[in-house]
Amino acid sequence: MIWKNPEWFWALLIIPVIIAIFWWRQRSHRQPVLTYSDVSDLKGIAGNWRRYGNWFVLILQILGVGLVTVALARPQLQNVRVQRSAEGIDIMLVLDMSTSMKAEDLKPNRFLAAKNVATDFINKRISDRIGLVVFARKSFTVVPPTLDYSLLKRQLRDVKMGIIEDGTAIGMGIATAVNRLKDMKGKSKVIIMLTDGENNAGEIDPVTAADLAKAYGIKIYTIGVGTHGVAPYPVMDPIFGKRYQNIKVDVDETMLKKVAGMTGGEYFRATSTDSLEQIYNRINKMEKTKVDEQIFTDYKDLYPNYLLPGILALAFAFIGDKWIFRTELA
Repeated sequence: MIWKNPEWFWALLIIPVIIAIFWWRQRSHRQPVLTYSDVSDLKGIAGNWRRYGNWFVLILQILGVGLVTVALARPQLQNVRVQRSAEGIDIMLVLDMSTSMKAEDLKPNRFLAAKNVATDFINKRISDRIGLVVFARKSFTVVPPTLDYSLLKRQLRDVKMGIIEDGTAIGMGIATAVNRLKDMKGKSKVIIMLTDGENNAGEIDPVTAADLAKAYGIKIYTIGVGTHGVAPYPVMDPIFGKRYQNIKVDVDETMLKKVAGMTGGEYFRATSTDSLEQIYNRINKMEKTKVDEQIFTDYKDLYPNYLLPGILALAFAFIGDKWIFRTELA
């Protein structure tokens, strides 16, 4: 509730004046006209009840002034409605699931770190159609661009390494994503491609796939994951069980930078889980969805609820003071 004319609350200063006048009148009425030695027998005389009625008049006057003042201050019930319309963009997440993604330079490993951070990225989007492509030696679409984020996150969580023959077909991963985005109607089309290696498989090389993306107005952000030098890689030994060996980190940064640059995108290098989170956060800020808000405000005046009772209270107070509870001598 808001007040349209709050300056009227200054009128409440009339209440102390009413109380002062009432006190002065009561005090003046206590002055004796005749002196008696004992007035105890006079308390039951008809007419003394009018003096107590004066207190009722005072209460009505205070109540009436208070209610009328509140009414003049124009209390209003404010109802705000926000209508939002979002102009979403179309995004394809392209995830490398070659066996090298088991390396544990990112925690718990590259593949799980990539899935976890991608899930956080999805949670931050509004009204965007987002899909998922995975690749190793071949590529395939796990989820086409969709607004069903629950389905997308569930499929992202359940996808496991080993379902595709090992290899790194970066070009095929990009091409599959382009094929999903080319006919979409979004104002902006974006591919976020994550890999930890070099293109060594597939019928389409990454640069050719980037040319295809450029032709359809699709921007590509490329992310290379892995530390510099070597990374710990888990292997299962039939005798000693799980152990680690260091593998060389071979991220083809030159190619990834070229692919991103050709399409107006950007290349990032993630050497830790924290840096990967920062990269996705940065992409999230760069590819903002346009959200328009229209605010509608409705006001309902509440002053009639106070004005009529206030006027009635003042009217009864006037009638009571002048006729019903009048104590002045004629």
